[in-house]
Amino acid sequence: MKFDKVLSKINGFGKFQIALMLVQGISRITLPCHFLMNNFIAVVPTHHCDLSSLEDGGLLGNLTQEQRLAVGVPVRGDGKLETCGMYSEPQYQLLLSPSNVTDHIPTVPCPSGWVYDNSTFQTTLVTEWDLVCSRKGLDKATATIFFIGVMFGAPTFGFLSDRFGRRRMLLVSYLATMFFAMVSSFSRTYLMFVIMRFLTGVAIAGISIISVVLNVEWCGVENRTFAGVIGSIDWTIGSMILCGVAYFINEWRVLIVAVTSPLILSVITWWWIPESARWLLANGRAEEAHYYIMKCAKINNRVNCVADVTPKSLLESAGIENEMKKYTILDLVKTPNMRKLVICSGVLWFGVAFTYYGISLNVTGFGLNPHLTQLVFSCTELPGKLIVYFSLNVVGRRPCQMAAIILTGVCIFINIFVPNDLWIIRTVVAVCGKGLAEAAFTIMFLFTAEFYPTVVRQNGIGYTSFVARLGVSIAPLIILLDDVWRLLPQVIYGAVAVVAGLVASKLPETQNTRMPEFIEDVEEPRSTKVIQFKDVSPTVI
Repeated sequence: MKFDKVLSKINGFGKFQIALMLVQGISRITLPCHFLMNNFIAVVPTHHCDLSSLEDGGLLGNLTQEQRLAVGVPVRGDGKLETCGMYSEPQYQLLLSPSNVTDHIPTVPCPSGWVYDNSTFQTTLVTEWDLVCSRKGLDKATATIFFIGVMFGAPTFGFLSDRFGRRRMLLVSYLATMFFAMVSSFSRTYLMFVIMRFLTGVAIAGISIISVVLNVEWCGVENRTFAGVIGSIDWTIGSMILCGVAYFINEWRVLIVAVTSPLILSVITWWWIPESARWLLANGRAEEAHYYIMKCAKINNRVNCVADVTPKSLLESAGIENEMKKYTILDLVKTPNMRKLVICSGVLWFGVAFTYYGISLNVTGFGLNPHLTQLVFSCTELPGKLIVYFSLNVVGRRPCQMAAIILTGVCIFINIFVPNDLWIIRTVVAVCGKGLAEAAFTIMFLFTAEFYPTVVRQNGIGYTSFVARLGVSIAPLIILLDDVWRLLPQVIYGAVAVVAGLVASKLPETQNTRMPEFIEDVEEPRSTKVIQFKDVSPTVI
């Protein structure tokens, strides 16, 4: 009796699994809040030089604010005020004739700092540490440093959760994320802040990868699509919550505390979260696996259906020896089929992440304020995920994955040929591309969790998450290539998307298949793993 058959007997998606997804949803809604937080805490408000150094005996003080700016700050070619310089002396002649402006009037960098428009955002990282002009790169670096933390945290938590268990490492991730995020909100220097954001990224990677795997490992074959796709709606809900919280809280320190606070409830409810019975069984801990299976059966009202299941029968059915092997990330590449999975899944994850953020950087929005723009993008994810859910059940994982990422590339190529003055068409195509890239992300998590074996599943997802964050880090640099050829960045984004889709064709189809438990299950012909369902009892053919 394989574990998938046991799950089918106790209801592969009953009250137990629903409660598990809801409890973990509390922590998962904090993921988009941190991943997208820079859209609000790192905003660059309208600013200009502080003109207090121009005081000349009180004459300047008699002018209105508009007149002070006219005589103290140069106007750029686009009609906006210069942000990084001011006149060395008041130019009163400009009050009479603004056309007298010449490029020969001497200017100096802002000696007294800057004045910021705080009508929308009271404080941001930019206003806190003057991250403008020569220091504007430091503002952009905050997001990059956070994602580098996620990049290193993913394989770290992948290895640790495969070694010590999903449940235990999930608690570590909760506590570490809460600690480092809270400390970052009290940062007194920029250096302290970026260090704390890096460590927050490392810690929150555990929530990102462990929660998905734990949900999928407790669901039956026929319910994995629901757990993997519909369960990802908590990301959409978190994005919407971020919009509302950021609208009412316009101080960056308070915002970090507010979006991190749900983890307090997650720590309290963690005591209910079960360990993965798959992982326990794969590691020879049959007594504990049997305990959680019976707990699930009791909550789902299926105790009578598994009266014949004992720890000994579970251990014997899995074919596990008393001496358990300790798996590491190196086991991902020791056998030929596993190496194929590693290479193809790495290319896929890199391509999807690289393309998704490439599109995001090129979509300028809808001319709305940042809160409403973010809300619109979040709302567009809901219909896309519903379409993905039904498509996966009808078409399968591999075709949907290929179609989503290849069509993303097609949208990018279409926009290359659409003139800039047709901005409505360009925006619609770009949003469609972003939606398809989001769909590819959703499919990718479920797909990857299904074809990696249990003993190295978290290692596999940790590795692919690392590669994905590498793509995120590189994506912004590609835009710099527009100096070589204006269309080169779009060509690269589109080409990478198409290549990733073609490589996905080499991955195994996992629809209605039993999840592999050991590396040997991957090395054997997968045709022996297909399961046909009649009522709720699976039969291996």
